[in-house]
Amino acid sequence: KGRRETGEYRFFSPHPQVRFHVMGEGFSWETQDQDRDRRAAQRAWEQAGQMLGDESLGLVLLDEITYMFKYGYLELDQVLKAVGARPPAQHVIMTGRSASPTLVEAADTVSRIANVKHAFQAGIRAMPGIEW
Repeated sequence: KGRRETGEYRFFSPHPQVRFHVMGEGFSWETQDQDRDRRAAQRAWEQAGQMLGDESLGLVLLDEITYMFKYGYLELDQVLKAVGARPPAQHVIMTGRSASPTLVEAADTVSRIANVKHAFQAGIRAMPGIEW
């Protein structure tokens, strides 16, 4: 989301055992500059790649990464290769709607949260404490 005031940031950033990095440039569907977003995705992936190689990390959460594949900001094959080479005891969670069939096939576990109805559809913008 590219914002430091998100609920995720507020929850995780003070935790001494969590490395939390805000790497985005905002909501991907509201972009004003796709080149900037591609560069941000590459920087985020460089950070994530380092974390995937770090044996001291038991869990790496790549929040909303599926959008980076959907918009062509990251190559799925490159990410899957790095995930496949991670330390044996490390778990990886990738979130976001729009997971491709290739990503679903590669995953050990897949869960879906279906949007039945959302206030955004009625014109109500995202609110602090609810969406972020």
